[in-house]
Amino acid sequence: MSTPVHGLPASPLRVAVAQAPLVPLDVAANTATAAALVRRAAAEGARLLLLSELFLTGYEPAAIAADPDTLTLAPGDPRLAPLAAACAETGTAVVVGAPVRAAGTGALHIAALVLDGAGRLAAVYRKEFTTPNERAAGFSRGAGGSTVELDGWRLGLGVCWDSGFPEHARAAALDGAHAYLVGALFGTGPGAHQRRTVFPARALDNTLYVLLANHVGPAGPYTGCGGSAVWGPDGHLLAEAAEDAPGLLTVALDPAVLAGARADDPVLVEPGLTAATVRSTARLG
Repeated sequence: MSTPVHGLPASPLRVAVAQAPLVPLDVAANTATAAALVRRAAAEGARLLLLSELFLTGYEPAAIAADPDTLTLAPGDPRLAPLAAACAETGTAVVVGAPVRAAGTGALHIAALVLDGAGRLAAVYRKEFTTPNERAAGFSRGAGGSTVELDGWRLGLGVCWDSGFPEHARAAALDGAHAYLVGALFGTGPGAHQRRTVFPARALDNTLYVLLANHVGPAGPYTGCGGSAVWGPDGHLLAEAAEDAPGLLTVALDPAVLAGARADDPVLVEPGLTAATVRSTARLG
């Protein structure tokens, strides 16, 4: 299978990442926080906001698995209405973490929900690499990757541990992604080292922008180490939030910088690379 070719975007794209304290298992409260962050991001000119893993419930896998009827979200869920309204009012899309269940089997998944700038649910990406603890709690892995398109930019989606597997970001890049967006929970201690190490590597490996939205403060059995950030396609850090406080960052992704990085390090056109994984694509308008 040959590697697909996608042109570079025509113009910069302003995006935002945010971290905020969450209320465990309170979907309404966390949705209100997400809606407020969408409005803040829009005020800074962002076309899309990235939020952390399981943002709408907090990172509480065992509690979610014990009460999935209450704590999972589905298309058309009225609890998403305040967030959808914020997107529609501002024209800003959002990628936000939430638990979902498969319609046919009822299988639990950790997902990234994508609402477009009209407030419509445009995509649901299910985490492909669940941790052993998440699987023990009853969560299943997703079956394929996901890319969303916005203003000519192709944005590959990931959730937390996905980023620890180089082939995950590489599959997005070979599908034409210009940026890799990851909502995560990296905790203090070893997680802080992983956060500092993995994301610049994924950027440099694939000559794409990398965005991380991480938890900050208490998160289930962990304490999020914050440090939500953006790395350029050469692996250099462009912006970084604090380790222990809420924050919102906005950054312009620049096609000229992307072109330069790919000219200097043409890893994605190396003969023999193939794009063999199943992926979906959603256009955000």
